[in-house]
Amino acid sequence: MLAKYEAALASNHFVNGPAPTQADAEAFNELAAHMNSISPATHPNVFGWICLVGKFNEKVRATWPAAGGDAKPAKKEKGGDKPKKEAKKPAADDDLDLFGEDDADAEAAKAAAAKVKAAAQAKPKKVVVAMSIVMLEVKPLDDTTDLDALQKKILAEMTMDGLFWKTEYKKEPVAFGIYKLIIGFSLEDEKVSVDDIVERIEAMDEFVQSVEIASFNKI
Repeated sequence: MLAKYEAALASNHFVNGPAPTQADAEAFNELAAHMNSISPATHPNVFGWICLVGKFNEKVRATWPAAGGDAKPAKKEKGGDKPKKEAKKPAADDDLDLFGEDDADAEAAKAAAAKVKAAAQAKPKKVVVAMSIVMLEVKPLDDTTDLDALQKKILAEMTMDGLFWKTEYKKEPVAFGIYKLIIGFSLEDEKVSVDDIVERIEAMDEFVQSVEIASFNKI
């Protein structure tokens, strides 16, 4: 299961492409029970994707479109303009005790907060690792440069703690029969400098003309 999503996310930020869909919401729910065991070292693409999708709450994820579709509003009651959550009303509005309901909600909120606080004190705090996803455009020295060999050279020589290369890559045309190499990686912000990565690839000047950052997203 993890291998399937790792492969799908190797060249995309989301399961079906550059934008979130219901496929991401379903995959997030499917992996919920396994999140504590997913490591950025073994599954860097899935790990980065989980950090990104987890920033959206369940209500927002519910509005994501089906794969290839447009975002839709929250589901509404048949024959009405209000969402389901607002459709349920007491039998007699005049008898509704708004203040009594607020008091009950406040007590429930206090009780929930107390449970959360107790649980937080009982368990060790998790360290949140700040990470980013980066895509690079590597322009070769000329049209004789073997981009497949260049990609393997970069992945073999550019290794460090906190750097996780995507195994998938693309070759896009530039001009006059020359193609550029599109490669991506995720990194731990405190351990790896993107500028350092760019400079080290450009230092391969027998193969590389220049390197540009195509995208840089925090997760």
